Amino acid sequence: MTRKQNPSSNGLSVSLEALEICFGKFQALHATDLNIRDGEFFTLLGPSGCGKTTLLRCLAGFIKPKRGRILFDDKDVSQIEPWDRGIGFVFQNYALWPTKTIARNVAYGLEMRKEDKATIERKVRETLELVELEHAADKYPGELSGGMQQRAALARAVIIDPPLLLFDEPLSNLDAKLRVKLRRDIRALQSRLGLTAVYVTHDQEEALDISDRIAVMHQGRVAQIGTPREIYETPVSTRVADFVGKATFLRGHAVSADAFQLDSGAIIQGAMTFQTSPANGRVLFSRPETISIVAPGEGDIDGVVHEVSYLGNLTRYVVTTGCGQNILVEARCVAQQGDRVGIRFSEMKVFDDLPDTKMQEEDL
Repeated sequence: MTRKQNPSSNGLSVSLEALEICFGKFQALHATDLNIRDGEFFTLLGPSGCGKTTLLRCLAGFIKPKRGRILFDDKDVSQIEPWDRGIGFVFQNYALWPTKTIARNVAYGLEMRKEDKATIERKVRETLELVELEHAADKYPGELSGGMQQRAALARAVIIDPPLLLFDEPLSNLDAKLRVKLRRDIRALQSRLGLTAVYVTHDQEEALDISDRIAVMHQGRVAQIGTPREIYETPVSTRVADFVGKATFLRGHAVSADAFQLDSGAIIQGAMTFQTSPANGRVLFSRPETISIVAPGEGDIDGVVHEVSYLGNLTRYVVTTGCGQNILVEARCVAQQGDRVGIRFSEMKVFDDLPDTKMQEEDL
C-alpha cells in the first residue's frame, strides 16, 4: 500500500471499526473499535486466550475478519493480503532461516522486492549497524545467542522501511535481564525511526515500561485503553486492577464518601475514589506501595505478618487480618513473620464489581 506523507512521522494510523474475528462458532474477538495513532507504540496486553495475538495477526493480514474494517491511514485493508500491506512483523520464535547467513536473512524482504544488489548490500549494512549486529553479518542463526537472533529478526522487519511494525511477544523466549535490555532497544529504535508499533505481551511490567498506550484485553474484548499511568493508577474495573500490577481487594461496603466497612465490621476511613457512587461500593482496592506498616493500633486495621519476601530495594509483606483477609504491602521497613502490626492506607479506590481471579492466570 502507499504510505501517506507525514513530515513528523514515518508511521501510519490504524483504526478498527466494529472488528469481529471468529473461528467456526468460537468468537475470538467481539465487535471492537480501536484507534492507534501515527507513530505510537501501542501494546495489546492480556492473559492467554484473550484475543491479543488474534487481533495482531488480523492487522498483519494472516487472519481475515468476519465483520468490520481495518483502516491504515483511512484506507480499508481488511481483505488485502499480508504481502501487500507493507508492514513488518517480528515473531516470537525469530523465524530465521538456519541455512542463510544473518545478512541473507535480513536481505530477504529487499530481494523479494527485486532491489538491485548494491542497494541491498548498503541497506543490509546500515540496518545491521542500527541493531548493533554488523559484526555478525556472515554468521548463521545457530551461532548467535537468543538476543542476537531477535535483533536480527528486528533488522529483517525494519529493512523494508515499513510504516507499521507488529511484535508478537518477541521477548518471551529470553531471560529476564536480557528482556529488559531488548525491550528498551526496541522502543528506542521505534522512536528513532518514527514508526507505528503494535506490541503483544502478557508481561505487565514490559507493557508499562515501553508503551505510549495500552489496551488491556479479556475474553475477546478491550477492557480498558489508556497510558501506562492511567492503566495502573486509575483502572476502570477490578479485572484490570487485578491483572495490571499487584493489588489488595477487601470486601465490604461503603458507608459514606470517606468510610468503608469491611465484612469483619472494621471501618477504614480516608480519601476514596469510587467507580460509580458510594452506594454501590463493595470492594476496597489499594496498591501495595500505598499501604504502610505501623505499630498495632496506629493504623486503619491490625493484622499479623503472614509472609515476608525480601526483594532487595523493598520487602513484600502479606498481612492477614482478623477475619482472614490478606493485605499486600511493599515497603522499606522491618517486620518479622508472626508480628502483630497496624496497616495504614493512603490511596484507596472503591469498586462496584468483585475481582475476577481468572485475570491472574499467567499467559505462557
